[in-house]
Amino acid sequence: MTVLTVEQAITRVHHEEWARVVAGLARRFGDLDVAEEATAEAFVAAAERWPREGVPSNPGGWLATTATRKAIDRLRRESQRDARHQAALMVYDDTPAEPTGPVEDDRLRLIFTCCHPALAMEARVALTLRLLGGLTVPEIARAFLVQETTLARRITRAKAKIKAAHIPYRVPSADDIRERLAGVLAVVYLIFNEGYLASEGDDPVRVDLTDEAIRLGRLLRALLPDDGEVAGLLALMLLTDARRPARVSRTGELVILAEQDRGAWDRTLIAEGNALLRERVEAVASGGDPPGRYQLQAAINMVHTDAPSARDTEWSTIVALYGRLVLLDPSPIVRLNRAVAVAEVDGPGVGLAEIDRLAEVLDGYHAFHAARADLLRRLGRGGESRAAYDRAIGLAGNPAERSYLCRRRDQFAG
Repeated sequence: MTVLTVEQAITRVHHEEWARVVAGLARRFGDLDVAEEATAEAFVAAAERWPREGVPSNPGGWLATTATRKAIDRLRRESQRDARHQAALMVYDDTPAEPTGPVEDDRLRLIFTCCHPALAMEARVALTLRLLGGLTVPEIARAFLVQETTLARRITRAKAKIKAAHIPYRVPSADDIRERLAGVLAVVYLIFNEGYLASEGDDPVRVDLTDEAIRLGRLLRALLPDDGEVAGLLALMLLTDARRPARVSRTGELVILAEQDRGAWDRTLIAEGNALLRERVEAVASGGDPPGRYQLQAAINMVHTDAPSARDTEWSTIVALYGRLVLLDPSPIVRLNRAVAVAEVDGPGVGLAEIDRLAEVLDGYHAFHAARADLLRRLGRGGESRAAYDRAIGLAGNPAERSYLCRRRDQFAG
């Protein structure tokens, strides 16, 4: 096996096994710093040894064993921590722990621990993306639209708060789950989004992350089958992921929704997502809670996937759904998406006026400038359109998006 192939294997295993190893160590040792650092050390050891010794037949098992030994060594060195020192001296035992509560998956247990209410919402999400998703600080910073240094401090403070507040790594009660659910759903959706259109790297789509997010969504659905937002998030991810086969062209360029080959969409995933939404419509009609933000986003996606072609899209329905969504989540990005839909119903001038109101808060967001560029083009304002495309290209981190934006700029902007 060549060195390059070994490097590729390590990258793949990092995507597949990082979360499992961190979560397993966190359960065993009850310390997030120990879990993360020992896992990182195990991957360093893999990078040093696998090129010489070859990739083991069970890379995940090798990493888990190595990380556990690293953690034990560290705890032994810290002999002043008597209780943990004694735990480290116990006989090495890799048998699965007996489930003692509603969350039986180590990774979900880790998410609920990181989403403890003692932490700020931003810290919960950022910390779990780092520990569970294995995302880097720059990747998470892009997802949050914040500076990398700000995000790094946020993660450091969150770990310190967990330690200082003696937040336990334990199985949450049913009440804990309800209290922390919003943060958990946000974590899962951000992991999905980073996979669906990766913000950095050579791969425009990271299937490992989208698959992981959907797997976690299915587990949450099994855990909380009556929760509308859990069902809504799973439906949203399924309906979005169904379009992935048509999302990037063979030349590596982003294909926007209006130009996608709808015959390439995964109809099985669409059917599953639609079934979840129909179930929620029936529940609401029977007196259940009104739909939340994930159910509304899923419904918007269902309008898109139900349309036989882009020109058959019921944009007025989408505008109405965004109107309800803005009441629940008046964030700038939701308002940007609503403005794009408004442009399809009321014309590009009306849509551009709404978008321009968001200029101050979204100036660093590439999709804001891409949306402006398209509407300016449609209004015949070629010079301004080109400038907006240039700004979007400069901000876009995904290679498929950059390729698409460059083509649109060169094709349409005068």
